[in-house]
Amino acid sequence: MPHKIKVTVVVENTAGAMGLLGEHGLALWIETPDGRLLFDTGQGLALEHNAQRLEVPLARADAVVLSHGHYDHTGGLPALLKRLGPIGVCAHPDALIRRYSKPRDGEAREVHTPELDRAAIESRRLRFVPTSKPTEIIPGLWATGEIPRTTSFEDTGGPFFLDADGTRPDLLPDDQAVYFRSRTGTVVLLGCAHAGVVNTLRYVRQLTDAAPVHAVCGGMHLLRASPQRLEATCQALRELDVQVLGPSHCTGRQAVFTMWQQFPGRLVPFHAGARLEFDMFPAGGGSP
Repeated sequence: MPHKIKVTVVVENTAGAMGLLGEHGLALWIETPDGRLLFDTGQGLALEHNAQRLEVPLARADAVVLSHGHYDHTGGLPALLKRLGPIGVCAHPDALIRRYSKPRDGEAREVHTPELDRAAIESRRLRFVPTSKPTEIIPGLWATGEIPRTTSFEDTGGPFFLDADGTRPDLLPDDQAVYFRSRTGTVVLLGCAHAGVVNTLRYVRQLTDAAPVHAVCGGMHLLRASPQRLEATCQALRELDVQVLGPSHCTGRQAVFTMWQQFPGRLVPFHAGARLEFDMFPAGGGSP
Protein backbone atom coordinates (compact mmCIF):
# COMPACT_ATOMS: atom_id res chain seq x y z
CA MET A 1 0.00 0.00 0.00
CA PRO A 2 1.45 3.43 -0.91
CA HIS A 3 2.70 5.65 1.88
CA LYS A 4 0.55 8.74 2.43
CA ILE A 5 1.28 12.41 2.93
CA LYS A 6 -1.52 13.97 4.96
CA VAL A 7 -2.30 17.69 5.05
CA THR A 8 -4.59 19.11 7.74
CA VAL A 9 -5.73 22.74 7.74
CA VAL A 10 -5.39 23.78 11.39
CA VAL A 11 -5.95 27.53 10.98
CA GLU A 12 -7.78 29.38 8.22
CA ASN A 13 -10.20 32.30 7.93
CA THR A 14 -13.18 29.97 8.07
CA ALA A 15 -13.90 26.90 10.17
CA GLY A 16 -15.54 23.84 8.67
CA ALA A 17 -16.45 21.73 11.68
CA MET A 18 -18.08 22.02 15.10
CA GLY A 19 -15.85 23.45 17.80
CA LEU A 20 -13.20 24.92 15.50
CA LEU A 21 -12.24 28.60 15.39
CA GLY A 22 -11.87 30.70 12.25
CA GLU A 23 -9.04 33.24 12.22
CA HIS A 24 -7.55 35.47 9.54
CA GLY A 25 -4.40 33.47 8.96
CA LEU A 26 -3.13 30.07 7.94
CA ALA A 27 -1.46 27.05 9.53
CA LEU A 28 -1.08 23.63 7.91
CA TRP A 29 -0.01 20.35 9.54
CA ILE A 30 1.82 18.07 7.11
CA GLU A 31 2.49 14.49 8.13
CA THR A 32 4.62 12.00 6.21
CA PRO A 33 6.07 8.58 7.12
CA ASP A 34 9.38 10.41 7.74
CA GLY A 35 8.26 13.33 9.87
CA ARG A 36 5.83 16.08 10.75
CA LEU A 37 5.90 19.73 9.75
CA LEU A 38 3.89 22.81 10.70
CA PHE A 39 3.67 25.28 7.83
CA ASP A 40 2.82 28.70 9.29
CA THR A 41 1.13 29.30 12.64
CA GLY A 42 -1.77 31.72 12.07
CA GLN A 43 -2.14 34.75 14.36
CA GLY A 44 -1.87 32.61 17.47
CA LEU A 45 -5.43 32.69 18.81
CA ALA A 46 -6.73 29.54 17.12
CA LEU A 47 -3.67 27.32 16.65
CA GLU A 48 -3.60 25.37 19.91
CA HIS A 49 -7.38 25.19 20.26
CA ASN A 50 -7.92 23.86 16.74
CA ALA A 51 -4.96 21.49 16.97
CA GLN A 52 -6.46 19.93 20.07
CA ARG A 53 -9.89 19.60 18.45
CA LEU A 54 -8.36 18.05 15.34
CA GLU A 55 -6.04 15.78 17.34
CA VAL A 56 -2.99 17.32 15.69
CA PRO A 57 0.05 16.58 17.91
CA LEU A 58 1.90 19.90 17.69
CA ALA A 59 4.40 18.72 20.30
CA ARG A 60 5.61 16.10 17.81
CA ALA A 61 6.49 18.59 15.08
CA ASP A 62 9.96 18.09 13.65
CA ALA A 63 10.15 21.61 12.21
CA VAL A 64 8.20 24.80 11.55
CA VAL A 65 8.32 26.52 8.17
CA LEU A 66 7.23 30.15 7.79
CA SER A 67 5.94 31.20 4.37
CA HIS A 68 6.79 34.86 5.03
CA GLY A 69 7.02 37.40 7.83
CA HIS A 70 3.44 38.62 8.24
CA TYR A 71 1.64 38.48 11.58
CA ASP A 72 -1.17 36.20 10.36
CA HIS A 73 1.36 33.48 9.54
CA THR A 74 3.83 33.86 12.41
CA GLY A 75 1.70 34.90 15.40
CA GLY A 76 1.47 31.41 16.91
CA LEU A 77 5.22 31.04 17.32
CA PRO A 78 5.73 32.10 20.97
CA ALA A 79 3.27 29.60 22.42
CA LEU A 80 4.40 26.92 20.01
CA LEU A 81 8.11 27.30 20.74
CA LYS A 82 7.40 27.44 24.47
CA ARG A 83 5.79 24.04 24.20
CA LEU A 84 8.32 22.52 21.85
CA GLY A 85 11.59 24.01 22.99
CA PRO A 86 14.34 24.90 20.47
CA ILE A 87 12.71 23.37 17.42
CA GLY A 88 14.01 24.33 13.98
CA VAL A 89 12.24 27.37 12.51
CA CYS A 90 12.81 27.46 8.77
CA ALA A 91 12.34 30.86 7.14
CA HIS A 92 13.96 33.43 4.92
CA PRO A 93 16.06 35.91 6.97
CA ASP A 94 13.77 38.76 5.84
CA ALA A 95 10.85 37.11 7.64
CA LEU A 96 11.97 38.99 10.77
CA ILE A 97 12.16 42.54 9.37
CA ARG A 98 9.68 45.34 10.06
CA ARG A 99 7.04 45.93 7.39
CA TYR A 100 3.83 47.85 6.90
CA SER A 101 0.66 47.99 4.84
CA LYS A 102 -0.26 51.52 3.78
CA PRO A 103 -3.19 52.11 1.41
CA ARG A 104 -3.07 55.29 -0.65
CA ASP A 105 -4.21 58.20 1.53
CA GLY A 106 -4.61 55.79 4.45
CA GLU A 107 -2.90 55.11 7.76
CA ALA A 108 0.03 52.71 7.88
CA ARG A 109 -0.58 49.43 9.68
CA GLU A 110 2.09 47.13 11.09
CA VAL A 111 1.97 43.72 9.43
CA HIS A 112 5.39 42.37 10.38
CA THR A 113 6.20 39.42 12.58
CA PRO A 114 5.21 40.57 16.11
CA GLU A 115 7.86 41.46 18.68
CA LEU A 116 7.17 38.36 20.77
CA ASP A 117 7.61 36.16 17.71
CA ARG A 118 10.92 37.73 16.76
CA ALA A 119 12.13 37.44 20.35
CA ALA A 120 11.09 33.78 20.43
CA ILE A 121 13.16 33.08 17.33
CA GLU A 122 16.12 35.29 18.18
CA SER A 123 16.44 33.78 21.66
CA ARG A 124 16.98 30.43 19.92
CA ARG A 125 19.16 31.74 17.13
CA LEU A 126 21.03 28.46 16.66
CA ARG A 127 17.75 26.81 15.71
CA PHE A 128 16.88 29.34 13.02
CA VAL A 129 17.26 27.64 9.63
CA PRO A 130 17.54 30.17 6.78
CA THR A 131 15.76 29.07 3.61
CA SER A 132 16.77 31.56 0.95
CA LYS A 133 17.32 28.64 -1.43
CA PRO A 134 15.38 25.39 -1.95
CA THR A 135 15.71 23.39 1.26
CA GLU A 136 14.62 19.86 2.09
CA ILE A 137 13.02 20.16 5.53
CA ILE A 138 12.22 16.48 6.07
CA PRO A 139 12.74 13.74 3.47
CA GLY A 140 10.68 14.53 0.38
CA LEU A 141 9.24 17.78 1.76
CA TRP A 142 10.80 20.99 0.44
CA ALA A 143 10.66 24.75 0.99
CA THR A 144 11.22 26.74 -2.20
CA GLY A 145 13.21 29.60 -0.73
CA GLU A 146 13.07 32.84 -2.74
CA ILE A 147 10.83 32.61 -5.81
CA PRO A 148 11.89 34.36 -9.05
CA ARG A 149 9.39 36.94 -10.31
CA THR A 150 9.06 36.25 -14.03
CA THR A 151 5.43 36.97 -14.99
CA SER A 152 4.32 40.35 -16.27
CA PHE A 153 0.92 40.31 -14.54
CA GLU A 154 1.70 39.37 -10.93
CA ASP A 155 2.72 41.59 -8.01
CA THR A 156 2.81 41.28 -4.23
CA GLY A 157 -0.95 41.82 -4.01
CA GLY A 158 -1.09 44.87 -1.79
CA PRO A 159 0.41 48.22 -0.70
CA PHE A 160 3.29 46.77 1.30
CA PHE A 161 6.21 48.89 2.48
CA LEU A 162 9.34 48.71 4.61
CA ASP A 163 8.56 52.02 6.31
CA ALA A 164 5.47 53.57 7.86
CA ASP A 165 5.63 56.53 5.46
CA GLY A 166 5.13 54.25 2.48
CA THR A 167 8.25 55.36 0.60
CA ARG A 168 10.10 52.03 0.40
CA PRO A 169 8.12 49.26 -1.34
CA ASP A 170 8.34 45.81 0.21
CA LEU A 171 8.73 43.18 -2.50
CA LEU A 172 8.47 40.38 0.08
CA PRO A 173 11.50 38.39 -1.08
CA ASP A 174 10.91 36.05 1.88
CA ASP A 175 7.72 34.63 0.34
CA GLN A 176 8.08 30.88 -0.15
CA ALA A 177 5.97 27.75 -0.60
CA VAL A 178 6.23 24.13 0.51
CA TYR A 179 6.04 21.32 -2.04
CA PHE A 180 6.35 17.56 -2.38
CA ARG A 181 6.05 14.95 -5.09
CA SER A 182 3.06 12.62 -5.16
CA ARG A 183 2.20 9.74 -7.46
CA THR A 184 -0.08 12.02 -9.47
CA GLY A 185 2.23 15.04 -9.61
CA THR A 186 3.67 17.78 -7.44
CA VAL A 187 1.61 19.22 -4.60
CA VAL A 188 2.29 22.90 -3.79
CA LEU A 189 1.16 24.51 -0.52
CA LEU A 190 1.03 28.29 -0.37
CA GLY A 191 1.09 30.72 2.53
CA CYS A 192 0.05 33.88 0.67
CA ALA A 193 1.85 33.59 -2.70
CA HIS A 194 3.03 37.20 -2.55
CA ALA A 195 5.55 36.14 -5.20
CA GLY A 196 2.58 35.23 -7.43
CA VAL A 197 0.91 31.84 -7.64
CA VAL A 198 1.99 31.38 -11.26
CA ASN A 199 5.57 32.42 -10.51
CA THR A 200 5.54 29.92 -7.67
CA LEU A 201 4.22 27.03 -9.75
CA ARG A 202 6.60 27.68 -12.62
CA TYR A 203 9.53 27.77 -10.21
CA VAL A 204 8.46 24.52 -8.56
CA ARG A 205 8.28 22.89 -11.99
CA GLN A 206 11.82 24.10 -12.61
CA LEU A 207 12.92 22.54 -9.32
CA THR A 208 11.24 19.21 -10.10
CA ASP A 209 12.46 18.63 -13.68
CA ALA A 210 9.14 19.90 -15.10
CA ALA A 211 7.06 17.32 -13.23
CA PRO A 212 3.33 18.03 -13.58
CA VAL A 213 1.65 20.06 -10.86
CA HIS A 214 -1.23 18.02 -9.48
CA ALA A 215 -2.50 20.31 -6.71
CA VAL A 216 -2.04 23.83 -5.38
CA CYS A 217 -3.68 24.83 -2.10
CA GLY A 218 -3.49 27.80 0.24
CA GLY A 219 -3.50 31.58 0.06
CA MET A 220 -3.12 33.05 -3.43
CA HIS A 221 -3.46 36.77 -2.55
CA LEU A 222 -5.76 37.65 -5.41
CA LEU A 223 -8.26 39.64 -3.36
CA ARG A 224 -7.16 42.89 -5.06
CA ALA A 225 -6.41 41.33 -8.44
CA SER A 226 -7.75 43.01 -11.57
CA PRO A 227 -9.96 41.04 -13.96
CA GLN A 228 -6.98 40.88 -16.32
CA ARG A 229 -4.75 39.35 -13.66
CA LEU A 230 -7.45 36.84 -12.70
CA GLU A 231 -7.88 35.78 -16.31
CA ALA A 232 -4.12 35.49 -16.87
CA THR A 233 -3.83 33.42 -13.67
CA CYS A 234 -6.61 31.05 -14.73
CA GLN A 235 -5.09 30.71 -18.19
CA ALA A 236 -1.74 29.75 -16.65
CA LEU A 237 -3.44 27.22 -14.37
CA ARG A 238 -5.11 25.69 -17.43
CA GLU A 239 -1.77 25.50 -19.24
CA LEU A 240 -0.22 23.84 -16.19
CA ASP A 241 -3.23 21.46 -16.09
CA VAL A 242 -3.55 21.69 -12.31
CA GLN A 243 -6.10 19.08 -11.24
CA VAL A 244 -6.79 20.13 -7.63
CA LEU A 245 -7.25 23.73 -6.45
CA GLY A 246 -7.72 24.69 -2.81
CA PRO A 247 -7.88 28.52 -2.78
CA SER A 248 -8.17 29.90 0.74
CA HIS A 249 -7.19 32.63 3.22
CA CYS A 250 -6.18 35.70 1.14
CA THR A 251 -7.31 34.47 -2.26
CA GLY A 252 -10.43 36.62 -2.23
CA ARG A 253 -14.07 35.79 -2.99
CA GLN A 254 -14.07 37.03 -6.57
CA ALA A 255 -11.01 34.95 -7.39
CA VAL A 256 -12.55 31.86 -5.79
CA PHE A 257 -15.82 32.39 -7.71
CA THR A 258 -13.86 32.80 -10.94
CA MET A 259 -11.92 29.59 -10.35
CA TRP A 260 -15.12 27.78 -9.39
CA GLN A 261 -16.61 28.75 -12.75
CA GLN A 262 -13.53 28.06 -14.85
CA PHE A 263 -12.42 24.81 -13.18
CA PRO A 264 -15.60 22.84 -12.45
CA GLY A 265 -15.00 19.86 -10.21
CA ARG A 266 -11.41 20.79 -9.38
CA LEU A 267 -11.87 22.99 -6.29
CA VAL A 268 -11.64 21.36 -2.87
CA PRO A 269 -12.47 22.82 0.57
CA PHE A 270 -9.43 24.22 2.34
CA HIS A 271 -10.90 25.68 5.53
CA ALA A 272 -9.91 24.88 9.12
CA GLY A 273 -10.61 21.20 9.62
CA ALA A 274 -10.12 20.17 5.99
CA ARG A 275 -7.89 17.15 5.41
CA LEU A 276 -6.25 15.99 2.19
CA GLU A 277 -4.23 12.84 1.52
CA PHE A 278 -1.78 12.11 -1.28
CA ASP A 279 0.10 8.96 -2.24
CA MET A 280 3.83 9.54 -1.95
CA PHE A 281 6.03 9.66 -5.01
CA PRO A 282 7.62 6.16 -5.23
CA ALA A 283 11.21 7.27 -4.77
CA GLY A 284 10.46 9.83 -2.07
CA GLY A 285 10.54 12.72 -4.53
CA GLY A 286 11.95 16.18 -4.19
CA SER A 287 14.32 18.54 -5.94
CA PRO A 288 17.31 17.20 -7.84
